[in-house]
Amino acid sequence: MKRIDALFEIEREINGLSAAERQIVRAERSAPLVAELEAWLRAERARLSRHAPVAKAMDYLLKRWDGFIRFLEDGRICLTNNSAERAMRGVALGRRSWLFAGPDRGGERAAVMFTLIMTCRLSNVDPQAWLADVLARIADHPAQRLDELMPWNWKKNQAQTLAA
Repeated sequence: MKRIDALFEIEREINGLSAAERQIVRAERSAPLVAELEAWLRAERARLSRHAPVAKAMDYLLKRWDGFIRFLEDGRICLTNNSAERAMRGVALGRRSWLFAGPDRGGERAAVMFTLIMTCRLSNVDPQAWLADVLARIADHPAQRLDELMPWNWKKNQAQTLAA
């Protein structure tokens, strides 16, 4: 735990820096700690029975090691998946309310809607405003130019329309 806590302490210190700055600090300070952690995990794992609960936890991390260390290579990647978990919380909490989705086709439609709403949020677009505008315009919009209605392009077009 102390080894992992040291990594989280570095992450707290670099929170708010640019991705490039975080990557530099991680290369200098976190990478050696991660290398030590891997060596320690492999040495300790070799001493344990394969049925030991802590061995299963070690195996879990070691099997996913390449994914775990990606944060060292890209300053945009977080050490944890907390933001992804928070984003999915609404879906998990709403399952009971969404029994209307019914068979697979309803689930697929719900997945498309979630994807569009999250794309809006990631593009800093109000999902309700985007959806209202797109639904009002899509019937008359040329099919070969549907990309113009995607949230990231829609936002640019809205800004240009307001400027004009």
